[in-house]
Amino acid sequence: MAKSNILKILEIDPYLMPYKDDLDLRMSLYKQKRKELLKDKKNITDFANGYKFFGFHKTDEGWVYREWAPSAEKMYLTGDFNCWNTRSHELKRLENGIFEIKLEGEDALKVGQKVQAIIINNGNELRRIPTYATRVVQDSVTYLWCAEIEDTFTEFVWTDHGFKPHKTPLIYECHIGMSGEEGKVTSYKEFTANTLPRIKELGYNTIQIMAIMEHPYYGSFGYQVSNFFAASSRYGSSADLKELINTAHSLGITVLLDVVHSHAVKNTNEGLNEFDGTAYQFFHEGGKGEHSAWGTKLFNYGKNEVLHFLLSNLKFWMEVFHFDGFRFDGVTSMLYHDHGLGSAFTDYSMYFSMNTDTEAVTYLQLANELIHKVNKNAISIAEDMSGMPGMCIPIKDGGIGFDFRLSMGVPDLWIKTIKEQSDEHWNMGKLWYELTSRRPQEKNIGYCESHDQALVGDKTIMFRLCDAEMYTGMQKFGGNYVVDRGIALHKMIRLLTSSLAGEGYLNFMGNEFGHPEWIDFPREGNGWSYHYCRRQWSLVDNPNLRYRELNDFDKAMLDLLKKGKILKLIAQNRWMHEDDKVLVYTKGDYVFIFNFHPTKSFDGYFIPVEKNGVYKTVLTTDDGVFGGYSRVDTDYKYKAEKTPANWCGFKCYLPNRTAIVLKKIK
Repeated sequence: MAKSNILKILEIDPYLMPYKDDLDLRMSLYKQKRKELLKDKKNITDFANGYKFFGFHKTDEGWVYREWAPSAEKMYLTGDFNCWNTRSHELKRLENGIFEIKLEGEDALKVGQKVQAIIINNGNELRRIPTYATRVVQDSVTYLWCAEIEDTFTEFVWTDHGFKPHKTPLIYECHIGMSGEEGKVTSYKEFTANTLPRIKELGYNTIQIMAIMEHPYYGSFGYQVSNFFAASSRYGSSADLKELINTAHSLGITVLLDVVHSHAVKNTNEGLNEFDGTAYQFFHEGGKGEHSAWGTKLFNYGKNEVLHFLLSNLKFWMEVFHFDGFRFDGVTSMLYHDHGLGSAFTDYSMYFSMNTDTEAVTYLQLANELIHKVNKNAISIAEDMSGMPGMCIPIKDGGIGFDFRLSMGVPDLWIKTIKEQSDEHWNMGKLWYELTSRRPQEKNIGYCESHDQALVGDKTIMFRLCDAEMYTGMQKFGGNYVVDRGIALHKMIRLLTSSLAGEGYLNFMGNEFGHPEWIDFPREGNGWSYHYCRRQWSLVDNPNLRYRELNDFDKAMLDLLKKGKILKLIAQNRWMHEDDKVLVYTKGDYVFIFNFHPTKSFDGYFIPVEKNGVYKTVLTTDDGVFGGYSRVDTDYKYKAEKTPANWCGFKCYLPNRTAIVLKKIK
């Protein structure tokens, strides 16, 4: 077979060769659908313009509202502009199931007025929120949701021209509503003023914002979206969100949207479900359209109008709000007809079986093509726990086109390790294998915990390590053994994960300083309390508490990762000793040394390195300012030389439960 017929993905990973036909089919379906959608259009960005046509738009003559509702018999527009008359403003039916109404006069609709669509289907009157509504609000008395006319015709003044996303993302995952300390929903403005400066000070160069797309249930963490083009009104106006992003860019911070295209909320009054009176307008019919575990609706990715809607949604968030890219939620659920539930994905055949949703794969390819056409420097991240081959390989090479995938097995590794084993039994070889194993030439975002591990019913790493002692033992000079152990391991776990588990790194808001307790959104079961749905910044700001020590270490760790360009370097010269619980590896001129032993410190421990020269400590978890015992002499210079056994290295003192990073200085 001629080499020209071989997709590059097969050269990158020869184990995929038995599945060449499946990969050829992947590319054939992508090219076929692309041609079908674009027709005479040259660029996919010219196709994804639904938000410029549908929805509400101010014109020279007044206003125009358009909607796609193919199964609707009739359609009307109602709102406080016509005293909620459901029959006075009928839309005209155009071709292809499109309805339109033109309202003459610039005051025909006014900013702040509330509107709804009225659908007549089979004689039934259905109240719906326009599918392209850019602002959706909940009435404080009736609790009903409806669209609200926005001031989209006043241009926001952006000052971020020329901003480029960081190629090595150090991500601060955040939720606007719970980013404040008060027991309430925090606003975009408050986040901009209070939280962004903290993120900048810590050294994170990217934020990944959750729960932006409007969702009726606050406790869903934003993962049950109802209105895909509406920035959540809980936190303020669209202009406030734009100001947040503009400010972040001025601080050199990349902004990613946690986008949910894997499913949608079931609600009919608020969401897309049965918008025109049918279940199949946007979603699959019957059981195929229902997610059994999430209780949500599943998109029909084979339908061109659905692809138009979703692709237009991505372009909308990038062009209108200047998001620099996306973290795609629930990709595993999209990729497989069984949504990956109960699948172990133990061999390659499971990725190319009848269970694979090839229409979803094609959509993700089209989405990534669009994202990088809109902004060639954009970042796309896949939340996929299945390990689908080619997820982060370019489309032209047979891949799906994401830039990064989340290292989803790493948090599970740490939970299992901490929960099931005392640290004297931790396996160094297993830690190395799990943290370094990934698809060839595919980039990962490493993390030891995200928002998932902080939710009620689960525990953060710090809470698992310390539990109840966090309530009484976090005083600066408390001398609490459990807390001492927790703080030591918290730092080591983060340094090991950030330096090994990916080409990027992620942390959830507050976990850098070991935020206590879990996240529990206001609900009936807790009396609608916000007590656990906030971030207690006062803990880290209190100089008498040890949270500051973890915070300062996180900052120093990020500084090292950036200055040393650690995440761009390949880990080499790995050496480990299971009984001693010591793990050593090099990255360029840097040497990473971990002594996980709970009690044993080693004097004169030989550290093998690749290069002769002089080495000096640049970071240690045992530094007193980070809550350690200052047992490492940070001024001492180590000279690496060849030994009679032809090893290159030097002898070093390794305190127990300590990590040390040295740099070759000459």
